[in-house]
Amino acid sequence: MKKILVSLILCGVTFFAKSQSASVEKSTNGVQTGLLGLWFHNESKLSDRIALRSEVGFDGGFGWGLSYDGVGYVFAPVFTLEPRLYYNLDKRVSKSKNIAGNSGDFLSLKTSFHPDWFLISNHDGYSIVNQLSIVPTWGIRRNLGDHFTYEAGIGIGYRHLFYKGYGYSEDEGELAVNLHLRVGYRF
Repeated sequence: MKKILVSLILCGVTFFAKSQSASVEKSTNGVQTGLLGLWFHNESKLSDRIALRSEVGFDGGFGWGLSYDGVGYVFAPVFTLEPRLYYNLDKRVSKSKNIAGNSGDFLSLKTSFHPDWFLISNHDGYSIVNQLSIVPTWGIRRNLGDHFTYEAGIGIGYRHLFYKGYGYSEDEGELAVNLHLRVGYRF
């Protein structure tokens, strides 16, 4: 009788352990870098599958032209809010893959604001216009050990340039592309 009871309890524990669904973490913080920037981020849980990523950092760019010698670079501040839907967490758990730090595939709506506050550059005279971009994005995040991560994403959306604030007759809108490959450290 004891063996049957112990067997039933173990089966019941296994059943309940498997019936729990995977979920994003309550909160995770980190820093990421890529070829053109440095960003600090927080992801806060909104539901089992959705996290709100808030990010502050510097987006970078480079170029060359007739008005100066050599290659120029510029880094501008950026503030981002990005709801992310992690859609494959259960599948990753069923295959015994790690989901720590919200490691998984995601769909997001990346909303970024670049203010015209200051720039870091190797040439004088660079400036940017206040701009807001909204880009639907597909991406992945994976862990490398306990704290290191890498992330890649791609998306096409819209960018609004606020030219009226600079004396122009109208603002402009244009196509925006989000193509990123980042490595990071999770605290």
